[in-house]
This record gives sequence, C-alpha cells and structure tokens, in this order.
Amino acid sequence: MRFTIERDHLVSNVSDVMKAVSSRTTIPILTGIKIVASDEGVTLTGSDSDISIECFIPSEENDKQIVEISKMGSIVLQARFFSDIVKKLPGDQVEVEVFDSLTTRIRSGSSEFNLNGLDPEEYPRLPEVEAQEGFQIQADLLKNIIRQTVFAVSTSETRPVLTGVNWKLEDGELNCTATDSHRLALRTVKVEPNSNELSFSNVVIPGKSLSELSKIIDDNEELVDITVTENQILFKSNHILFFSRLLDGNYPDTSRLIPNDNKTNVTVSAKELLQAIDRASVLAREGRNNVVKLASIEDSTLEISSNSPEIGKVIEQVQSHSFDGEELKISFSAKYMMDALRSMDSNEVTISFTGAMRPFLIKPIEGAAIMQLILPVRTY
Repeated sequence: MRFTIERDHLVSNVSDVMKAVSSRTTIPILTGIKIVASDEGVTLTGSDSDISIECFIPSEENDKQIVEISKMGSIVLQARFFSDIVKKLPGDQVEVEVFDSLTTRIRSGSSEFNLNGLDPEEYPRLPEVEAQEGFQIQADLLKNIIRQTVFAVSTSETRPVLTGVNWKLEDGELNCTATDSHRLALRTVKVEPNSNELSFSNVVIPGKSLSELSKIIDDNEELVDITVTENQILFKSNHILFFSRLLDGNYPDTSRLIPNDNKTNVTVSAKELLQAIDRASVLAREGRNNVVKLASIEDSTLEISSNSPEIGKVIEQVQSHSFDGEELKISFSAKYMMDALRSMDSNEVTISFTGAMRPFLIKPIEGAAIMQLILPVRTY
C-alpha cells in the first residue's frame, strides 16, 4: 500500500476515529487504527467493540485532489503513536507506504517514521446495514437532542440500562428519555421515516456513545441517516459512519413519574435563576449533597439559600415573572437544577411544583418539546 494525502485531512479524520479507540481493550488489534487505500480514497476505522467509527477521505473533493493512491492495500497501525506522529509532521503532504513485512513508513517534509504494523485481516469487520430502513435528523438538531438529554444518564453500573438514553419512536415522533432515577430529561422531535417499515421502535443507546457522536458531527443542517440493526445503531453523516452497540434490558416506564397536576407554577428568567443557584452552590458544594433551598416570599419573589454550618450561609433573591398557586418551600440538588436550566434553549422557563417532596417539572415557556424533571431532597 502506498498513498500521499493532505496532512490536515489526515489529522482531522484520525482525531475523529481516535474517539472510538480505547487503550484498555482486551483485544490487542483494537488498540490500532485500520487504514484501507482503495480507488476511491482512504478509509480509517477505530473501534473499542462498543463504539466503531469509520471515516472516508475521498481522492477528490470539490475538484481538488486530497489523496493520491499509488498502490491499494490495508494496514493496522498503533493508534496512539500514529495519531501523535501525524499531528507533529512538518509538511503539508504525508506519504504512507506499507512494505511486505507490514512495516509502515510515514514521510512528510524532512521527517520519516517507521512503524510496525498489524495484520488488517485480524481487524473485526463492521456490521452490514441496510440504509433504506431508518430515518433522518438534521445534524444540529441531533447535537441538541444529545446535549439536552445525555447529562441525565446514570453513572452507576448497578442498573446498566440507565446509563443510556431511551429512544422511542411512535407515530412519527421520537421521544428521547434519560434518567438516573433522581432526575429525568425528555426531548421530543418529529421525524420522517425513510420507509414504511422501521427496524426499531424502542432502543437504549449508551450515553458515552452519544457524547462521542456529538463531538464528531458538524453543527449544520445536513441530514444524518440513523439505522438500527439487531444490537447496533448506525449514524451516517457525510463521510463518517458511527456505530454503537445498544444496551440490553427494558427501559423503565418513566411516564408515571411525570405529575399530571401541580399546585404552584412559576415563570422566571432561566439565566437569572441559573446564576443565583450557581452562586448559592458555592457554599453548598462543601455539604454532602450540594443542596440549595428555594422558597417563595412576598411580591412573587423567589429566595434561594444554602447553609453550610462550618462555613456560612448565602441568600439570593430572584424576581419571578409570574407566580400562580400555593406558597413554595423546596430543596434540591444545585447541580441537577443547573444542568436542567443549561439545557433549555429559552430565556424564560416555567417550573411546576406539586409539593415539597414531589418531583417538579421545568419547561421552556414556548413549546413542550423539552422537559426536565427533578426529585427534591428532604431537608425541611
């Protein structure tokens, strides 16, 4: 195998596939990046068996030559060394040549490296996917869905299914739910299936996979194709294929957690409330649970406070834009509340309370496409 490639294209694509490579894998070949040179261009693959990322660099793009293939072939190179090398090469062009012994020479400008390669035949094959079954989402919308849900997944492996985000497809609507049993994030979007027969209606995608996917898809209006096989989901964007395994197990029915009635509704500036809770949490962080208290006082004002006996206390006041219902006194995790408020793409939010020890809901004032639920903490 032998090809010459523009260094910038190589660096950015190696950086993308590196997000799927783990140094802790028990399969030695997966510590490497697979490189395949064909007539059409160069394909790079990285995998840790949970996530697999394949990036294709075409020979030409927009009438500009990116890769020049002298001899087709394939090789697997140690990912960590190959990634470090290509980032530090001095020239604009990189020549990669593989010899019969699998030794690989990497040249650029006045620099030359020789790496010992691994047999590409030993590299696991990626799943075959029928592209017509699935649906499409704009890349920027997909990034938003991930940002507004993935923070609420569980970090505990005691219930592995809660470390993922539940995607449920019903009547042309995709409901994305994440919960760690103390809070819940829900995002709903309309989707158009590619065909009448969709290959899935209910899957759980690992939160880690979605976080890595969000880093490599562009923030634009291009469409991402989403397809599900038996135990994998595939996201296809531009020249990138992103595979993730799905989590086994039944995701809990979270609809019964969402209160149907409420005793108090408050509309408030999301930014003002976030900043007040952030300041109050400076002292609360020293406590065990990072808990702040929220209470209603006269003139529709909200009082946010925290008290750390060894350090001191803080009191913040935020003027609500509207206050309807009973007086309010509730305690909650400052971190959970700040995560929820940051996920809102809205200047104003409505918070609905049903009691001091009942879950409360946070929604943007326009539309119900996103909803956050938080369980309070008993302190009063």
